[in-house]
Amino acid sequence: MTASTSVSPSRPRGGASRERSHRDGIGLAVVKDAEREIEMNAMALSVAVTPEPAEDALAARLIEMTVEDCQRAFAEGSVTAEALAQAFLARIETYNPRYKALIVMNPQALDDARAIDARRAAGETLGPLAGVPVVIKDTMDMAGLPSTGGWHFLSAEAGGVDLIPATDAPVTARMREAGCVILGKTNVPVLSHTGSHANDSWAGPTLNPAAPDRIPGGSSAGTATAVAASLAVLGLAEETGGSIQNPASAQGLVGIKPSFGLVPNAGVMPLAGSTRDVVGPIARCVRDAALTLDALAGYTAADPKTVAGIGKRPAGGYTAGLEPGALAGKRLGLYGPGWRDLPLSEEASALYARAQAELEAAGATLVADPFAGTDFAAIAEPTPGLVYFDARGFESAPYDLQLYLERMGPDVAIRSFAAFAEATKAEDAFAPGGVLHPITNLRQLAACLADPASPPDVSDFLAAREAYLAVFDRVMAEHGLDALVFPQMRAELPPLHGPGTLLETTVCEINIAGLPGVTLPAGAYASGSPFNLIFVGRMWSEGDLLACAYAYEQATHHRRAPALDA
Repeated sequence: MTASTSVSPSRPRGGASRERSHRDGIGLAVVKDAEREIEMNAMALSVAVTPEPAEDALAARLIEMTVEDCQRAFAEGSVTAEALAQAFLARIETYNPRYKALIVMNPQALDDARAIDARRAAGETLGPLAGVPVVIKDTMDMAGLPSTGGWHFLSAEAGGVDLIPATDAPVTARMREAGCVILGKTNVPVLSHTGSHANDSWAGPTLNPAAPDRIPGGSSAGTATAVAASLAVLGLAEETGGSIQNPASAQGLVGIKPSFGLVPNAGVMPLAGSTRDVVGPIARCVRDAALTLDALAGYTAADPKTVAGIGKRPAGGYTAGLEPGALAGKRLGLYGPGWRDLPLSEEASALYARAQAELEAAGATLVADPFAGTDFAAIAEPTPGLVYFDARGFESAPYDLQLYLERMGPDVAIRSFAAFAEATKAEDAFAPGGVLHPITNLRQLAACLADPASPPDVSDFLAAREAYLAVFDRVMAEHGLDALVFPQMRAELPPLHGPGTLLETTVCEINIAGLPGVTLPAGAYASGSPFNLIFVGRMWSEGDLLACAYAYEQATHHRRAPALDA
């Protein structure tokens, strides 16, 4: 059945009558204004329009387009925000049926673009993201559009019920406030349960444009693919256990996993919303990611955790330190068994050695395995049944989901964790075989499942966070380190379908500790599978990490646009 939609009264969306569309033949669930159905079909999804020569020229400019490219075109008057949005929607129509990056389109995208054009024409001073086409992860609430969590139970299009939020998540609202044109929402695996793929999504598997036969990374698979395939300029991702780092690395992109508490995550379907979840950008270049973090970071009363980030943002914003020479004089710690006693593959080691030479050529001093002789690696408690994944912090999952559903508004189809459990009982996420069953080994989860309305005991998680931070800060100080720089993956990507997972180097450590990381392209394996570095630093050091990443990016230019098949 189809749930009635609930739209914020302060944000009318073109008419009170709304309806669900059919799949339009390309696997996109589209929420439409009934009175505008013909226009919207022609705009984006159902009607193939033969492009005019000018449209052909604009279409060619979309590939690897940056925020700077957008703003230059707007300033020159060579393209409007509306025309740019139309061009990206046409590109989505062409390529999304194969790659399945987007699963819900925003029917207001062109209206939003026209509003930016009107403001620009009126002489209003606009920010750097104004008019820039973007995507957001499915799990981020956008008033009037469904948040499905990739699960057929939570999608009317797939036979379940739609969860339609009454209000935007703060991060969605901040993208709107920045003037972004949100094209749609992107694919995820069921409940964002894996950092490797989106194969079990109700919408079907997302492909990796850089290596279509290999995993795309997850759980923000759709966001990464949309950005990698130039279906948008940039996108929002969310991470509990690698879901920004992994897909960005798998697809040769820039991703920022921010410090816990810097960016609000209220209104984002949680796995560990009160302990680990963070929202950050995925982009094709460091500057675009930094500009997006400027828009996202900061306190909001809607998410009290963000009080911790007050005063932690750099003066002048996250682009202020982006200089080609920023690596000169920096001391960077290298990956080794002191951090995690799991080796790199032979080819990953060779690529990492080349990257080290590039870093030294840019003026950095490298420190081998600075965590050697510490008990850092011993802090991890990998969860049985998973490939080196420490799930501490997931104890809060039922409680966090309860809070999330309550926030969606009184008219939402599922209003509590108990109702959620009932609606999904045929595939109970916590039962044997369920997508979240591995975390049931956490000793404090059972009490939270029994009483999801009460704040959970997360003392095991807090002890792990404190232990990680204590050793991390001591090592950074003793060695005078500005950051760490690791290969984000220990080996190349496994096949898209099969038991293999993305073998990362940093996920459980920095997710539990709450530390920031910036990953960016650093080459490719012989197979074409991307190879990325990740810079990791102290809490609130995003500005410094971005400066290092930018300098490396400018010295190497490893990012390559993939060749797409329609």
